[in-house]
Amino acid sequence: MGRKKLKIQRLEDLKAREAKYSKRKTRILKKAKELNILCEVDVVLLFSSPFGRPTLFVGKNSNGLSSILKRLPNLSFEERQERRAYTIEMLKKIFENSESEFDPLSLSHYGFPKLEKLYEDELQELKDKLVEKSKILRDGRNPNNVEDLNQIKMMEDHLIASLNGLRSRKNQLAIEQQIRERESEVGLSISMKLFMHFQL
Repeated sequence: MGRKKLKIQRLEDLKAREAKYSKRKTRILKKAKELNILCEVDVVLLFSSPFGRPTLFVGKNSNGLSSILKRLPNLSFEERQERRAYTIEMLKKIFENSESEFDPLSLSHYGFPKLEKLYEDELQELKDKLVEKSKILRDGRNPNNVEDLNQIKMMEDHLIASLNGLRSRKNQLAIEQQIRERESEVGLSISMKLFMHFQL
């Protein structure tokens, strides 16, 4: 007798959801570890439980999460498109016989050209704001060039942010200096004790 196929849908009971999450997470982590060891591939998994507790798994062969994440931006646009298309195809195969509410085809509606255009527009908007604010800050050196209250408010915000950054750096340097002083005091104390010990 074969196993009964589960209908994939959201579990309403929170305890049942947590129990199912825990069991399936354990199985997925086991498979990820096996894949990492058998194929020597870098594996990174990030889970967030129904109660919001995060779990991060990074395979043993990798040099850490940061090294894996640094590789992603280095992929060319074409490679990203290929990987995305491959992922959508895999999701279609997985979910085509499923009664899940998730529709992998909905991912294809957010095509790269639209996304690229959105990013270009956003980038241009940010560049325009940067040019405008730089001009205001440059002109703000001379109080006679200030034209309205918004310019003064922006200059004030810039000064406050700069001052907060300086204070933070000052506190960080003070803490580092205290740590170095304590370390040298401890080292000196140990040296004195050793010296006294061997003098006796």
